[in-house]
Amino acid sequence: MNDSVHSQGNLGPYLAATMGPSGSNGQLAPRTIRVQKFAEARGPELERLHSIVAQRLGNNFRSQRNKRRRTTSHDNQASNRRRRKRQKGLQCDNPELKTQEKLPRRVRRRNELRMNPQSGFSTSGDGTKRLRTHVWNAKRFTMTKLWGFHLPLGLHGRGRGSRALLKRCREGVVVHDASYHLAVQLDGPEDSLISILRMVLVPSPRGHPIDGRPSVLCGSTYESAMLHHVGEPTGRPICPVICIWRPLNEKNLENAELDYSDNGHTEPRNSEGSKLFRQLWVWIHASAFGEGYNALKSACQKEMDAKSISINCFSLEGRIAKLELMGSGAFQLLKKILHPISCVPGKSFQLKKHSEAVSNDDKMKDHSSLKEEQFSDSTVLSLVVKDPRAYREEGVTDVKSVTTTKVEFTSPVQVEEHTIPSDDHGVSPPSSLVYPEIEDLWDASRGIKPPVDESVLCQERHDKRLEFYCLSDPNCRTSSTLEAFQSSTCPIMLLRKHSQAHSQEHTSLGWFIILPLSWVKAFWVPLVTMGAHAIGLREKRWISCEASLPYFPSDFPDCSAYTSLVAAEAAASSSKADLRPRKLRPMKIPIPLPWSTVQTAYDEVPSLEGNSQIPAGREIYNMRTSRELGLFNERFGGHLLLFPHGVGNEGSLQKALINEVVPCQDGIIQFKDEKKLYFLRVILRAFREGAFEEGAVVCTPHFSDISLWSSRPENYGKGLQISESAVASYFKEESSGTWVLQTPLDPLARESHRRGIGFVTTGFVRGSKKPAAVAICEATSLARLRAEQWSEMHVKRRKEEIYVLVRNLRSSAYRLALATIVLEHQKEDVKSL
Repeated sequence: MNDSVHSQGNLGPYLAATMGPSGSNGQLAPRTIRVQKFAEARGPELERLHSIVAQRLGNNFRSQRNKRRRTTSHDNQASNRRRRKRQKGLQCDNPELKTQEKLPRRVRRRNELRMNPQSGFSTSGDGTKRLRTHVWNAKRFTMTKLWGFHLPLGLHGRGRGSRALLKRCREGVVVHDASYHLAVQLDGPEDSLISILRMVLVPSPRGHPIDGRPSVLCGSTYESAMLHHVGEPTGRPICPVICIWRPLNEKNLENAELDYSDNGHTEPRNSEGSKLFRQLWVWIHASAFGEGYNALKSACQKEMDAKSISINCFSLEGRIAKLELMGSGAFQLLKKILHPISCVPGKSFQLKKHSEAVSNDDKMKDHSSLKEEQFSDSTVLSLVVKDPRAYREEGVTDVKSVTTTKVEFTSPVQVEEHTIPSDDHGVSPPSSLVYPEIEDLWDASRGIKPPVDESVLCQERHDKRLEFYCLSDPNCRTSSTLEAFQSSTCPIMLLRKHSQAHSQEHTSLGWFIILPLSWVKAFWVPLVTMGAHAIGLREKRWISCEASLPYFPSDFPDCSAYTSLVAAEAAASSSKADLRPRKLRPMKIPIPLPWSTVQTAYDEVPSLEGNSQIPAGREIYNMRTSRELGLFNERFGGHLLLFPHGVGNEGSLQKALINEVVPCQDGIIQFKDEKKLYFLRVILRAFREGAFEEGAVVCTPHFSDISLWSSRPENYGKGLQISESAVASYFKEESSGTWVLQTPLDPLARESHRRGIGFVTTGFVRGSKKPAAVAICEATSLARLRAEQWSEMHVKRRKEEIYVLVRNLRSSAYRLALATIVLEHQKEDVKSL
């Protein structure tokens, strides 16, 4: 049968569907189906289906190109081989055709990344800059695009590994390429530069020594401050910066005389009475470089208009770079890698180089080696070192310990003998230290010679091996034409990082290495080879939290860089959640933290007039100096229980702690700023248990909550909790995208509701021995909490810390924590990692 199809097999389901209820009256399915009649009966349906498909495809029924299977891509046919041979023959015969042909992208990208130009960053197709260590980092880290750079975010995976990293940082050393930190150079008279810095920096720069420490103007130390817009010292800050002055050289000091001003400190002037010409570097984070650079240029323009002088302000982007070394072994690694040959003119120390006659181990032990404790915080050391890639043991040099209070300027070009200022007797440096063409890192704007190419070093090593086995060819020597634009020495700066003043261990966080951008790869590989563990942005933030230091821009919510960062994070989180099914999406939480809800918590305090209206549009301002905190306390008549470090002795924290009479806090509600809310950075440590995540809300506890947690161990699990429904409705997102606080109306729910006073900006780090979180809390709420707790507690039970409640946004449980105000233990909170 050509036009029929026999249906064979089990027809039970079909028969059961076609038979009637009794099983006998239904019509049986035909044993044979005629295809022609079936197609004629279904013709209209098939035509309609064909028209729909044709309409969607635009009458193009050819298979799409991206859907085709590449079944012959592996077949290397002989015809293809002959065609490639002919093309190669044409290129050899016609060299112009060979030069016109475009190289593959893989070859072009490899050649570009191998290049080491004297200045500038290489860029990708969209204009994003690459670090000089981009290839090394891209093979090992998850890369991300931030602030116009391709930056290493962290190791691949879910963001774990903090326990091993903290152990490595405690026992070893980690390194981070911070070349995305950019510098701005200012050139002009010294008094004008100081005036410019006072316009935009908080705290203002100090021009004279304090407590016997060397002045920042001498160039032996650097200074940290917050950068602001011109004329807005209490306005919205830009970012934390580092200021470094160029040391006075010997030529300037020969014509300079010390002129004592009215305030008691000295100002160097030349013989004609005019101010000395100075140079200054201001290091700015890449996320705020545009805003900070414009603020500095505006301040320079204002100073030039006022005094009719000339001041240069230009960027050093693509000229110099910065590497960060952190950990207990950072200084030991520096002594292995760096081998100085000289110091830069104008420094208060000299270098000593051992001769070959005393290079044995016994005599080397007689010379005392440098220790990190001999250098104070914020020390700046300028050195000229050998290429760490081509170093040999016979060229060991040593840097003797020096006293930083006596400044002696010695030029390495001179051959005269000078005494090394140290604890023991000085030794005159030999004549081998004379380098007539030593470059200074401060002249980076004019260009510094790049290092010798790696291929040249490899060829030299190969020639030495052949020479050792007497196989070298005397007629084949390495060309010396590269010496004109390449160098085997590099000028660098070493900057000792700050150590935490309120930390019990008081350990250093490491060192900065400032060097020419073209020398980054020459230092990076030896550092990693000698034991340094490379880290990304995520790991750097872990170390910052472990050291109780703020991390920019995550811990600076009053800066524009923080707003841009959290907006990008919110967009990425929203797009990632949209890819998941609706039922599997996690509970949505406010990623741009709703700092406006703290206004509601602050204004819930009943005022004397009984007015509880909430002002809208307040800005947040984080106080970062003890002076600002002292002025803020004066607005309330000095009644706030806030004790800025180093401001007066009559109101010290220790004296108030043992005073049985707690000052009245009625003055808190007598002052209200309709434009700003004032915050303080605090360090949170869990009271016995709990782990705080980023974004957790900090709340005010009742005294009964504190008693419940601190009374008996069996009450730990009976802490305060809110209902599961209240967790999702605690913050509500409006149609405009802003988040508002939802106060519960149910009386039972209101009993467990606690007023928010701040948020956690950096959560606990897994694996930390002393886990701590960084939070930003409202100042008057902290003072009122301390007053309430001290009034209810016995004098012996009082603490310097303040009890607060912390709740993670996706959790229903409150955890008790102790908050330490940073400005009560140090004068300034402008240092960041």
